[in-house]
Amino acid sequence: QNFRPGVADRLNVDAARLQAINPALVYASISGFGSEGPDRDRPAFDTVAQAASGFLRLLVNPQHPRVVGPAIADAMTGFYTALGILAALNERHITGKGRVVETSMFEAMCHFNLDDFTHLLSADQVMGPYSRPHVSQSYVFQCADGKWIALHMSSPPKFWENLAIAVGQPDMLSLPAFASREARIAHYDDVLGFLAPIFAARPRDAWTADLTRLEVPNSAVLDSAEVLASEQAKALGIEVSDPDGPHGTFRTIRFPLTFDGERMDSVAAPPVLGADDADVRRSIERPEHGIRRG
Repeated sequence: QNFRPGVADRLNVDAARLQAINPALVYASISGFGSEGPDRDRPAFDTVAQAASGFLRLLVNPQHPRVVGPAIADAMTGFYTALGILAALNERHITGKGRVVETSMFEAMCHFNLDDFTHLLSADQVMGPYSRPHVSQSYVFQCADGKWIALHMSSPPKFWENLAIAVGQPDMLSLPAFASREARIAHYDDVLGFLAPIFAARPRDAWTADLTRLEVPNSAVLDSAEVLASEQAKALGIEVSDPDGPHGTFRTIRFPLTFDGERMDSVAAPPVLGADDADVRRSIERPEHGIRRG
């Protein structure tokens, strides 16, 4: 359940009551800010959790502040909770007992934002939205056809040497802004300004072909339709479908793990609201007394 603290108690679906009925129950509880502290009763949604954990600051352009990107806090809190549930289920094989697994969106996003906190706690550095792109030497360029390409150059000299060949600037690395990793980080905007007009002169597909041939780490910045149309996505079977879904063919993205060479290649469409109500009621009925009231 993902109620605010105290709501599950009022609804009589709290962990203590349910585990008294079934001690083997693994009970998961998600809240916005945790079960204690001054913010425990505050409402929270994805953007609130991103902001409160320091993560949103790393995504927002300071010159044009807007909330951007997907619901990362929602997804990551679910992932951490699932991890905790799996650990509790594994322990239950040994103990026969359940656990109460708790997390909050705030806690989940603080841990997901570990790189930011590591810089603070180990080097007394507060990161900003451009900190990681500068250090990792990552860039996005617009090409002649208006499409974007992304590069993550990192530190190995061979990537920069091959980039110089690809952009037709063999002497580029002798320029002061390109002379070393430290120089490229310090002169990030100069590097960007030098390369941007070069990339703007050719279409994206031409650049990706040349850069990939020269093993320069790059990718076209794709939208979701382009991803699914790509040969790599098709080769890996990224999209799976259920032709018998309740509203027609249901299409989604498969689970990303492979076990012993086997991966998910089919999916069952989720039921519509109320589809299993009758089965649930039947499962708790007592023919002689009607529905169990607990």
